[in-house]
Amino acid sequence: MLFNSYQFIIFFFPVVLIGFLYIAHYSHHLAAVWLAIASLCFYASWHYQDLYLLLLSIVGNYTAGYWLARLDPSGRKVLLWVSVSTNLIILAYFKYSNFLVDNWNQTFGQNYTFAKVALPLGISFFTFTQIAFLVDTYRGKVKEFNPVHYLLFVTYLPHLIAGPILHHQEMTAQFESHRMYRWKTRNVVTGLLMFTIGLIKKVILADGVVGYVIPIFDAAKQGIDLTWADAWLGALAYTVQLYFDFSGYSDMAIGISLLLGVSLPINFNSPYKSVNITEFWRRWHITLSNFLRDYLYISLGGNRHGQLRRYANLIITMLLGGLWHGAGWTFIIWGGLHGVYLVINHAWQWGRKQLGQDLKQSTWWGRFLGTAITFIVVTVAWVLFRAENLDSAKTMLLAMFSLPNFNDIFTFKVTESPAIASIWVSVLLVIVWLCPNSQYLIKNFKNMIDSVQILETLPHKIDRVNPQTRDWIESLPSWLRNYQTWHFFIAGMTLPLILLLVAISESQLIKEFIYFNF
Repeated sequence: MLFNSYQFIIFFFPVVLIGFLYIAHYSHHLAAVWLAIASLCFYASWHYQDLYLLLLSIVGNYTAGYWLARLDPSGRKVLLWVSVSTNLIILAYFKYSNFLVDNWNQTFGQNYTFAKVALPLGISFFTFTQIAFLVDTYRGKVKEFNPVHYLLFVTYLPHLIAGPILHHQEMTAQFESHRMYRWKTRNVVTGLLMFTIGLIKKVILADGVVGYVIPIFDAAKQGIDLTWADAWLGALAYTVQLYFDFSGYSDMAIGISLLLGVSLPINFNSPYKSVNITEFWRRWHITLSNFLRDYLYISLGGNRHGQLRRYANLIITMLLGGLWHGAGWTFIIWGGLHGVYLVINHAWQWGRKQLGQDLKQSTWWGRFLGTAITFIVVTVAWVLFRAENLDSAKTMLLAMFSLPNFNDIFTFKVTESPAIASIWVSVLLVIVWLCPNSQYLIKNFKNMIDSVQILETLPHKIDRVNPQTRDWIESLPSWLRNYQTWHFFIAGMTLPLILLLVAISESQLIKEFIYFNF
């Protein structure tokens, strides 16, 4: 059951939302129980056989966390190591056992057989979420151990399958608040708008370009020689597909959660506008980047032991980050490549400091060049991320870095309708670089609604309204100078648009989100 499916939008989620609001009117505790059960049903709709593993993980980690908060320091340290190691061993078994056995057989010429282990949906996310809970408990950051809230924290349906990775204290503070269990028109309208933006990104933009990605990467998998134009078009098409697919999922998750009265952390913030690779990782999959920094990089020593140790820690962190994404050499090399990128960037910044340059000062051409270089190296790395094996990646990269003559630049052998494909990818890149992101749009929408409400009902707070915004609002017809009118307008605009987008998604064979594979 996908966020962009009829089953979820027309049947499942309305029942969940209406039931939640109805029960919350009588009992906040039972409303949280309802939401937890609904989240488990959502997970079971994918592969109910994996439900036992999720529940065992929840019971085991909750119990470990409960005792971590109560044991003496020496016992707590042992329990932390045991519980974190158990999580990683279980993750390794399900995610990496087939990969390890296959590589052992290839390396040593053996023929060991191993029953193929199916990867449980979302195991990487709910494992890392609970490891963060255990470490935070050990550090004294977790104070609340309500079992219902913990169950909801782990299984909460907007984040369970593909993130974001959540922190226990941030979520349980909302689960305990009475505000979560009250209908707020502003949250509902903002959630609908955010969900609609994400759905457009997924159904129209990401799924619209996938038809130009698959043929090129399939040709590379089959060993077909690609032209320079084919290879770069395929790489760029996948770069924008992944961008809008993951960005769309993140927006939809935030929108669904707002409808339930809960704010999720921003997980995606225009990463292709980054001027360097360090900034890229502060904008791409933000909660995973923060997890790797806070629980792995800093634990390895961070930058506390000199430059060389810092560079080693960066590479180790990114190698493990690549391995987290998938059991394959392509993911490991992708992570290692980003580790090298980060080392080069940090060494460059260190060198500039040594020369006495002010890193806070920049020029427009410097920012432009930095953004272009960052985008190109990220695109090159995405080839490894997307390729099914090293041979496919090699075929793509060799074609991309061949030296074509002038005629070959415009020669396509694999791509159908190359002119349309090139225009479509170019349009998406323009949207990526020149259009405001969804967070900016939603922030401005909230500010506008707040301004209308202040002018209408709270005139004593008029000093909080931007003068230009005030002038614009006062120039509107009287029937538009009402914040409830704007709520009805947004709801009336988004609801039929959502149904139209779902119909499009269903008609073109509904596609999973890319990050569901991790």
